[in-house]
Amino acid sequence: MANQSWIHATLALRLLRIDAGLGGVCIRARSGPVRDRLTAMIDPTARRLHPAISDEALFGGLDLSATLASGHLVQENGLLETAGPLILAMAERTTIGLAARLAVTLDKGHDHTLIALDEGAEYDECLNPKLAERLAFHIDLSDCRLDGTTEIWSQTESTIALADVTVPRGVTEQITRIAGELGIDSMRAALFAIRAARAHAVLNDRKRVTSDDLEVACALTLAHRATRVPEPQTAEEPPAPPPEQIENNRSEESLDLPDELLLEAVRALLPDNLLNQLTAQKARAGRGNGTGAARKGNRRGRPLPSRAGRISDGARIDIIGTLRAAAPWQTIRRNATGREGLQIRPADIRIKRFEEKSDRLLIFTVDASGSSALTRLAEAKGAVELLLAQAYARRDHVALVAFRGTEAEVLLPPTRSLVQTKRRLAGLPGGGGTPLAAGMMTAFEQATQATRRGLTPTIAILTDGRANIALDGKADRKQAATDAQQIARVLRAHGTDTIVIDTGNRPEPALRNLAQTLDAAYLPLPRADAERLSKSVVTALGD
Repeated sequence: MANQSWIHATLALRLLRIDAGLGGVCIRARSGPVRDRLTAMIDPTARRLHPAISDEALFGGLDLSATLASGHLVQENGLLETAGPLILAMAERTTIGLAARLAVTLDKGHDHTLIALDEGAEYDECLNPKLAERLAFHIDLSDCRLDGTTEIWSQTESTIALADVTVPRGVTEQITRIAGELGIDSMRAALFAIRAARAHAVLNDRKRVTSDDLEVACALTLAHRATRVPEPQTAEEPPAPPPEQIENNRSEESLDLPDELLLEAVRALLPDNLLNQLTAQKARAGRGNGTGAARKGNRRGRPLPSRAGRISDGARIDIIGTLRAAAPWQTIRRNATGREGLQIRPADIRIKRFEEKSDRLLIFTVDASGSSALTRLAEAKGAVELLLAQAYARRDHVALVAFRGTEAEVLLPPTRSLVQTKRRLAGLPGGGGTPLAAGMMTAFEQATQATRRGLTPTIAILTDGRANIALDGKADRKQAATDAQQIARVLRAHGTDTIVIDTGNRPEPALRNLAQTLDAAYLPLPRADAERLSKSVVTALGD
């Protein structure tokens, strides 16, 4: 019997052939026979892309060898010049630049569809969300075995044209309403659902969208975008409409399909680990790739496109780039000088550029106040030690700031020494008030010093959010909250990455508002142990 995910994957490919306006599909599966069998069903004319593909390969550029041989400018076409499907391998490694270029290509028209092959192993290892938003479908084949890949592909062509399919009255409003109940804030989801319903109708030789088409379309396009699980409706049914309205609805060919049936179709495809996936995605959103800051250089690091420059000490000439710049002018220069051979001018010189990552500093800012301080400090100590064990591979440093009573204290300066960390964390005091603003100010000072030393700081604030000590040391809850908000705006203005971890028994609205001011990830983790805390921080950093 065919695996349900396999059926959805093959159906998504068939719908894409009918309507390229669906954008594409993201297929999450590790390399293996299951994925090979599925990719064999893709149009053989599909062109393959790599996450590190260059702009010249995508959009075309100068054909260097042909230009030098002929003496005049010869352009070569890029992969995006020809309409058709694109296969993006290792999609989880797609850079922000490539994701933006592919997103613009999909937005321009319906000439291309994208099949993104996501090989990620963890929740946060996934396709760039901005690019994934432009793909109608997302299929997870992680649990699909080879014996569940029964061949169900039908090669028969439908006699119905997509433009001839009609959508019943009220369907657009209904799908939009259901998307809202699922917590989906993008209008693309509703548009994809309508397109998928029409394509499914064509697949079944129908000129009018039916309830079956809508159920399949909503399940395939909305389930993976849901951010909450809607509760079953328990409200009383609305009164029956008058006979005149019933006759009008019939004359307008409306589709009498309860919202609950469509929601049930979506619920059936909601993943069991939806909460974990959402936590990882929200934590990662806007936080880059979790590494240190990028710094430009001309000696080492990741290669960047070369730029025009002058020969100087330390500069490395990009020979290929220089030849590309000089090639179009060879005929003119030969005629002007009367000399044969390759002629290169100073304006043709291209200098290599590289980008390297700085070391990263994790500043744990821990609430050590109140009766539960010892528990939270124990969690923080365990999390710091777990993270330090991985710091050698990631080149991370760790610092610890504790705030209690009326002030904050740097208990552990930036270090990568596990022995020194355990010695400093041996016995930390607790109790007293909650000077949250003082803790944030001290963490900001540590972050500023780290930036001057070439590190990239990230602040992780662990607190229950009940600030009651102002910056001047007075017990004033209102002023304490105001001070925390002011420092949060300073942190945001300086571009310091921050994570807010709510350790209270219940999520604190004030902490959520503080995270919004910081433009930071907010993670409510009541009673989190050291292992879960460290994993949450690593996930939020995008590792």
